[in-house]
Amino acid sequence: MNIELKPEHERTIELALQSGAYQNREEVLDQALDILREQLENEDWMREQKDEVAAQIATGFGQAEAGELMDGEEAVRMLRRRRAERRNTQG
Repeated sequence: MNIELKPEHERTIELALQSGAYQNREEVLDQALDILREQLENEDWMREQKDEVAAQIATGFGQAEAGELMDGEEAVRMLRRRRAERRNTQG
């Protein structure tokens, strides 16, 4: 497959190569496509979980209004743990 890139995309690839983080254009594109795939999977998950997420948000607002707040660092740890658990179950 041949793809003609826009000049700004060419510049982005060149900057990525100059950073030293990538060996070649294919690595840059692989990484970009992996990020896009992950983003699409997250969007699919959000659509599938829309009602549950909305309910959790409503619960959270109610808890905040009642003064039932969680420390920020504790919340970040909890979210990271949940994310790791979700990734482990996905595979």
